[in-house]
Amino acid sequence: MTTIHKTIDVDVLVRYVYDQWTQFEEFPKFMDGVERVVQRGDKILDWTATVGGQTRQWTAEIVDQTPERRIAWKAIEGTENAGAVLFEPIGPDRTRLELTIDVEPEGPLDEAGVALGLLDRRVEGDLERFRTFIETRRRPAGAWTGEIHGSRVRDRGQRA
Repeated sequence: MTTIHKTIDVDVLVRYVYDQWTQFEEFPKFMDGVERVVQRGDKILDWTATVGGQTRQWTAEIVDQTPERRIAWKAIEGTENAGAVLFEPIGPDRTRLELTIDVEPEGPLDEAGVALGLLDRRVEGDLERFRTFIETRRRPAGAWTGEIHGSRVRDRGQRA
């Protein structure tokens, strides 16, 4: 298992940064190689991405989600991965985003990519593109303010 850990500061209110991150189906707009994300309910996401020229698919389950603080997930089918993103206000309109991803390379090509730092740079680029995306918009495309803790889901609905 390989762990990637990246941090980026965003010049947008923590609420808006978090709210935009909950809009998973918009990830292809700023994540390199992510072709599609389909949200099936509050906890389940189907991903399709191109990695090293190969199409990968997986289903992830959100295992912990605390509004404006943390979102954690794990793959339950397909390409093995897990991770968490933390949101920390560092000023009135400034947020620190801390992303940790654990991935299991699938074969020699993936292992070479990890060794060469390709995945590390890809995640760093994704965060840079996310920062540009939300700083340009200044407001999220939507929001989900529910909470998830293990099997418990408390849906507080959509923010206006």
